[in-house]
Amino acid sequence: MSQADSPTAETPNSPEELSHLAEAVDRAVAEIMALEPAMRAKALAVKTAIEAFHKGGLTTIVKRLKADPRGKELLFELVDEPHVHALFSMHGIVRADLTTRVARVIEMVRPYMQSHGGDVTLVEVRDAKAFVQLSGSCQGCSMSAATLRDTVEESLREHVPEIEGVEVVPTEPEPAVEPAVFQIALPGAAAATGGGSAAEGAGWVAGPPVAGITAEKPVAFEVGETKVIVVRSKEGLRAFRNACGHVGLPLDRAACDLEAGTLTCPWHGFTFDTDTGGCFSSPACRLEPFPLREQDGIVWVRPQ
Repeated sequence: MSQADSPTAETPNSPEELSHLAEAVDRAVAEIMALEPAMRAKALAVKTAIEAFHKGGLTTIVKRLKADPRGKELLFELVDEPHVHALFSMHGIVRADLTTRVARVIEMVRPYMQSHGGDVTLVEVRDAKAFVQLSGSCQGCSMSAATLRDTVEESLREHVPEIEGVEVVPTEPEPAVEPAVFQIALPGAAAATGGGSAAEGAGWVAGPPVAGITAEKPVAFEVGETKVIVVRSKEGLRAFRNACGHVGLPLDRAACDLEAGTLTCPWHGFTFDTDTGGCFSSPACRLEPFPLREQDGIVWVRPQ
Protein backbone atom coordinates (compact mmCIF):
# COMPACT_ATOMS: atom_id res chain seq x y z
CA MET A 1 0.00 0.00 0.00
CA SER A 2 1.40 3.39 -0.94
CA GLN A 3 1.56 6.28 1.50
CA ALA A 4 -1.25 8.01 -0.38
CA ASP A 5 -3.45 4.94 0.14
CA SER A 6 -2.64 4.71 3.84
CA PRO A 7 -5.66 5.45 6.06
CA THR A 8 -3.45 7.67 8.24
CA ALA A 9 -2.04 9.74 5.38
CA GLU A 10 -3.34 13.27 4.99
CA THR A 11 -5.61 13.83 2.03
CA PRO A 12 -5.35 16.97 -0.10
CA ASN A 13 -7.24 19.92 1.43
CA SER A 14 -7.87 18.01 4.66
CA PRO A 15 -8.04 19.97 7.95
CA GLU A 16 -4.82 18.23 9.04
CA GLU A 17 -3.01 19.39 5.92
CA LEU A 18 -4.28 22.95 6.36
CA SER A 19 -3.20 22.89 10.00
CA HIS A 20 0.34 21.82 9.11
CA LEU A 21 0.60 24.37 6.30
CA ALA A 22 -0.62 27.19 8.56
CA GLU A 23 1.80 26.20 11.31
CA ALA A 24 4.68 26.14 8.81
CA VAL A 25 3.81 29.66 7.65
CA ASP A 26 3.58 30.91 11.24
CA ARG A 27 6.96 29.39 12.11
CA ALA A 28 8.60 30.89 9.05
CA VAL A 29 7.23 34.37 9.79
CA ALA A 30 8.31 34.10 13.44
CA GLU A 31 11.84 33.18 12.35
CA ILE A 32 11.93 36.16 9.98
CA MET A 33 10.81 38.54 12.73
CA ALA A 34 13.59 37.24 15.00
CA LEU A 35 16.32 38.12 12.47
CA GLU A 36 18.59 41.14 12.78
CA PRO A 37 16.96 44.31 11.36
CA ALA A 38 18.85 44.33 8.03
CA MET A 39 18.22 40.65 7.31
CA ARG A 40 14.63 40.94 8.50
CA ALA A 41 13.99 43.84 6.12
CA LYS A 42 15.34 41.85 3.15
CA ALA A 43 13.30 38.76 4.01
CA LEU A 44 10.13 40.81 4.50
CA ALA A 45 10.75 42.57 1.16
CA VAL A 46 10.85 39.19 -0.62
CA LYS A 47 7.73 38.08 1.26
CA THR A 48 5.89 41.30 0.35
CA ALA A 49 6.87 41.04 -3.34
CA ILE A 50 5.69 37.43 -3.61
CA GLU A 51 2.42 38.22 -1.81
CA ALA A 52 1.78 41.20 -4.11
CA PHE A 53 2.39 38.99 -7.17
CA HIS A 54 -0.03 36.35 -5.91
CA LYS A 55 -2.62 38.89 -4.80
CA GLY A 56 -2.69 40.48 -8.26
CA GLY A 57 -3.51 37.15 -9.89
CA LEU A 58 -6.05 36.14 -7.25
CA THR A 59 -7.80 39.51 -7.43
CA THR A 60 -8.16 39.17 -11.20
CA ILE A 61 -9.63 35.68 -10.78
CA VAL A 62 -12.12 36.89 -8.15
CA LYS A 63 -13.22 39.86 -10.28
CA ARG A 64 -13.84 37.62 -13.30
CA LEU A 65 -15.81 35.12 -11.22
CA LYS A 66 -17.93 37.84 -9.63
CA ALA A 67 -18.75 39.28 -13.07
CA ASP A 68 -20.41 36.02 -14.16
CA PRO A 69 -23.51 34.71 -12.30
CA ARG A 70 -22.22 31.14 -12.59
CA GLY A 71 -18.78 32.17 -11.40
CA LYS A 72 -20.22 34.21 -8.52
CA GLU A 73 -22.06 31.17 -7.19
CA LEU A 74 -18.91 29.07 -7.47
CA LEU A 75 -16.88 31.78 -5.74
CA PHE A 76 -19.20 31.76 -2.73
CA GLU A 77 -18.81 27.99 -2.50
CA LEU A 78 -15.02 28.26 -2.72
CA VAL A 79 -14.81 30.84 0.07
CA ASP A 80 -16.39 28.30 2.43
CA GLU A 81 -13.48 25.91 1.77
CA PRO A 82 -10.91 26.46 4.59
CA HIS A 83 -7.84 26.50 2.30
CA VAL A 84 -9.37 29.08 -0.02
CA HIS A 85 -10.70 31.17 2.88
CA ALA A 86 -7.27 31.22 4.52
CA LEU A 87 -5.60 32.18 1.23
CA PHE A 88 -8.09 34.98 0.51
CA SER A 89 -7.79 36.24 4.10
CA MET A 90 -4.00 36.33 3.89
CA HIS A 91 -4.16 38.54 0.81
CA GLY A 92 -6.95 40.78 2.12
CA ILE A 93 -9.52 39.60 -0.43
CA VAL A 94 -11.66 38.33 2.44
CA ARG A 95 -10.99 40.71 5.28
CA ALA A 96 -11.27 39.87 8.96
CA ASP A 97 -12.36 42.57 11.39
CA LEU A 98 -9.82 45.21 12.37
CA THR A 99 -9.14 43.84 15.86
CA THR A 100 -8.44 40.37 14.50
CA ARG A 101 -5.99 41.70 11.91
CA VAL A 102 -4.19 43.78 14.55
CA ALA A 103 -4.02 40.74 16.86
CA ARG A 104 -2.40 38.70 14.07
CA VAL A 105 0.34 41.30 13.62
CA ILE A 106 0.93 41.45 17.38
CA GLU A 107 1.38 37.67 17.45
CA MET A 108 3.73 37.94 14.48
CA VAL A 109 6.09 40.40 16.21
CA ARG A 110 6.02 38.78 19.67
CA PRO A 111 8.91 36.35 18.97
CA TYR A 112 11.10 39.31 18.00
CA MET A 113 10.08 41.20 21.13
CA GLN A 114 10.70 38.16 23.31
CA SER A 115 14.15 37.65 21.78
CA HIS A 116 15.05 41.05 23.28
CA GLY A 117 13.63 40.24 26.70
CA GLY A 118 10.30 41.99 26.20
CA ASP A 119 6.75 41.14 25.22
CA VAL A 120 3.64 42.87 23.91
CA THR A 121 -0.05 42.30 24.60
CA LEU A 122 -2.95 43.81 22.66
CA VAL A 123 -5.40 45.55 25.00
CA GLU A 124 -7.89 46.97 22.51
CA VAL A 125 -8.31 48.67 19.14
CA ARG A 126 -10.15 51.98 19.24
CA ASP A 127 -10.32 55.16 17.14
CA ALA A 128 -7.80 53.81 14.59
CA LYS A 129 -5.26 53.20 17.35
CA ALA A 130 -3.91 50.01 18.87
CA PHE A 131 -3.56 50.08 22.64
CA VAL A 132 -0.87 47.67 23.86
CA GLN A 133 0.94 46.73 27.03
CA LEU A 134 4.71 46.22 27.00
CA SER A 135 6.30 43.93 29.54
CA GLY A 136 9.69 42.38 30.29
CA SER A 137 12.95 43.89 31.41
CA CYS A 138 14.90 43.75 28.12
CA GLN A 139 17.83 42.52 30.12
CA GLY A 140 21.02 42.20 28.12
CA CYS A 141 19.78 44.31 25.23
CA SER A 142 19.92 47.99 24.40
CA MET A 143 16.39 48.25 23.09
CA SER A 144 14.26 50.72 25.04
CA ALA A 145 10.51 50.55 25.50
CA ALA A 146 10.17 53.33 22.93
CA THR A 147 12.08 51.25 20.36
CA LEU A 148 9.89 48.23 21.07
CA ARG A 149 6.79 50.39 20.63
CA ASP A 150 8.13 51.71 17.34
CA THR A 151 8.70 48.13 16.17
CA VAL A 152 5.05 47.28 16.84
CA GLU A 153 3.85 50.48 15.16
CA GLU A 154 6.01 49.89 12.07
CA SER A 155 4.65 46.36 11.65
CA LEU A 156 1.05 47.51 12.11
CA ARG A 157 1.43 50.34 9.58
CA GLU A 158 2.77 47.85 7.04
CA HIS A 159 0.15 45.15 7.51
CA VAL A 160 -2.88 47.11 8.82
CA PRO A 161 -2.76 50.57 7.21
CA GLU A 162 -6.01 51.59 8.94
CA ILE A 163 -4.08 51.83 12.21
CA GLU A 164 -2.81 55.38 12.66
CA GLY A 165 -0.80 54.90 15.82
CA VAL A 166 0.09 52.80 18.85
CA GLU A 167 -0.54 53.81 22.46
CA VAL A 168 1.24 52.03 25.31
CA VAL A 169 -1.07 51.30 28.24
CA PRO A 170 0.64 51.16 31.66
CA THR A 171 0.83 47.64 33.03
CA GLU A 172 -1.57 47.35 35.93
CA PRO A 173 -0.69 45.26 38.97
CA GLU A 174 -2.15 41.78 39.14
CA PRO A 175 -5.37 41.55 41.18
CA ALA A 176 -4.80 40.43 44.73
CA VAL A 177 -6.62 37.09 44.45
CA GLU A 178 -5.47 33.52 44.55
CA PRO A 179 -4.94 32.51 40.88
CA ALA A 180 -5.53 29.08 39.37
CA VAL A 181 -6.80 27.33 42.52
CA PHE A 182 -9.91 25.44 41.51
CA GLN A 183 -11.68 22.76 43.52
CA ILE A 184 -14.28 20.26 42.45
CA ALA A 185 -17.48 20.51 44.44
CA LEU A 186 -18.32 16.91 45.36
CA PRO A 187 -21.92 15.76 45.99
CA GLY A 188 -23.02 16.63 49.51
CA ALA A 189 -20.04 18.91 50.13
CA ALA A 190 -20.13 22.67 50.58
CA ALA A 191 -19.12 24.76 47.59
CA ALA A 192 -15.45 25.70 47.40
CA THR A 193 -16.18 29.40 47.71
CA GLY A 194 -17.52 29.24 51.23
CA GLY A 195 -20.72 27.39 51.96
CA GLY A 196 -23.02 27.72 48.95
CA SER A 197 -24.67 24.50 47.81
CA ALA A 198 -26.21 25.35 44.41
CA ALA A 199 -23.00 24.45 42.60
CA GLU A 200 -22.67 21.07 44.28
CA GLY A 201 -22.25 18.12 41.96
CA ALA A 202 -19.45 15.94 40.71
CA GLY A 203 -17.16 17.73 38.30
CA TRP A 204 -18.36 21.32 38.80
CA VAL A 205 -15.40 23.69 39.18
CA ALA A 206 -15.30 27.33 40.27
CA GLY A 207 -14.15 29.74 37.57
CA PRO A 208 -13.88 33.54 37.26
CA PRO A 209 -16.34 36.12 38.63
CA VAL A 210 -19.34 36.78 36.39
CA ALA A 211 -18.62 40.52 36.53
CA GLY A 212 -15.22 39.95 34.94
CA ILE A 213 -16.66 38.50 31.73
CA THR A 214 -16.86 41.39 29.27
CA ALA A 215 -18.35 41.47 25.78
CA GLU A 216 -15.01 42.25 24.11
CA LYS A 217 -12.84 39.20 24.83
CA PRO A 218 -12.87 35.75 26.44
CA VAL A 219 -11.71 35.05 29.97
CA ALA A 220 -9.39 32.04 30.14
CA PHE A 221 -8.54 29.80 33.08
CA GLU A 222 -7.28 26.28 33.69
CA VAL A 223 -8.76 23.31 35.50
CA GLY A 224 -5.88 20.90 35.96
CA GLU A 225 -4.71 20.19 32.42
CA THR A 226 -7.97 21.40 30.86
CA LYS A 227 -7.94 24.95 29.47
CA VAL A 228 -11.26 26.79 29.41
CA ILE A 229 -12.56 30.08 28.03
CA VAL A 230 -15.77 31.82 29.07
CA VAL A 231 -17.43 34.23 26.65
CA ARG A 232 -20.49 36.43 26.80
CA SER A 233 -23.12 35.79 24.11
CA LYS A 234 -26.54 37.27 23.47
CA GLU A 235 -28.06 34.31 25.31
CA GLY A 236 -25.77 34.57 28.35
CA LEU A 237 -22.39 33.15 29.35
CA ARG A 238 -20.92 30.18 27.51
CA ALA A 239 -17.87 27.99 28.27
CA PHE A 240 -15.70 26.24 25.69
CA ARG A 241 -12.41 24.39 25.58
CA ASN A 242 -9.66 26.96 24.97
CA ALA A 243 -8.69 25.54 21.59
CA CYS A 244 -9.67 26.80 18.16
CA GLY A 245 -11.64 24.16 16.27
CA HIS A 246 -9.43 24.85 13.26
CA VAL A 247 -5.91 23.99 14.46
CA GLY A 248 -6.35 23.86 18.23
CA LEU A 249 -4.51 27.09 19.03
CA PRO A 250 -5.57 29.07 22.15
CA LEU A 251 -8.31 31.66 21.93
CA ASP A 252 -7.27 33.91 24.85
CA ARG A 253 -6.69 36.82 22.44
CA ALA A 254 -9.76 36.22 20.28
CA ALA A 255 -12.01 39.17 19.44
CA CYS A 256 -15.65 38.96 20.53
CA ASP A 257 -18.56 40.84 18.96
CA LEU A 258 -21.61 40.67 21.20
CA GLU A 259 -23.94 42.25 18.63
CA ALA A 260 -22.91 39.83 15.88
CA GLY A 261 -22.61 36.93 18.32
CA THR A 262 -19.15 35.99 17.06
CA LEU A 263 -15.72 35.05 18.38
CA THR A 264 -12.88 35.43 15.85
CA CYS A 265 -9.71 33.36 16.18
CA PRO A 266 -6.64 35.67 16.22
CA TRP A 267 -4.49 33.14 14.36
CA HIS A 268 -6.27 32.47 11.06
CA GLY A 269 -9.51 34.46 11.28
CA PHE A 270 -11.96 31.58 11.69
CA THR A 271 -15.21 32.92 13.16
CA PHE A 272 -17.33 31.03 15.72
CA ASP A 273 -20.86 31.43 17.09
CA THR A 274 -20.49 32.49 20.74
CA ASP A 275 -23.79 30.83 21.62
CA THR A 276 -23.31 27.39 20.05
CA GLY A 277 -19.59 27.18 19.24
CA GLY A 278 -20.38 26.50 15.58
CA CYS A 279 -17.89 27.75 13.00
CA PHE A 280 -19.12 30.12 10.29
CA SER A 281 -15.92 29.63 8.28
CA SER A 282 -15.99 25.83 8.27
CA PRO A 283 -18.81 23.77 9.84
CA ALA A 284 -16.38 20.98 10.76
CA CYS A 285 -14.33 23.27 13.04
CA ARG A 286 -16.65 23.60 16.05
CA LEU A 287 -15.62 24.72 19.52
CA GLU A 288 -16.06 22.11 22.27
CA PRO A 289 -18.65 23.40 24.79
CA PHE A 290 -18.68 22.76 28.54
CA PRO A 291 -21.72 22.97 30.85
CA LEU A 292 -21.85 26.32 32.69
CA ARG A 293 -23.86 27.70 35.58
CA GLU A 294 -23.73 30.82 37.73
CA GLN A 295 -23.87 31.00 41.53
CA ASP A 296 -23.34 33.96 43.83
CA GLY A 297 -21.57 35.95 41.11
CA ILE A 298 -19.17 33.10 40.23
CA VAL A 299 -18.99 31.10 37.01
CA TRP A 300 -18.98 27.33 37.49
CA VAL A 301 -18.09 24.94 34.67
CA ARG A 302 -18.02 21.19 34.32
CA PRO A 303 -15.18 20.13 31.99
CA GLN A 304 -15.93 16.84 30.29
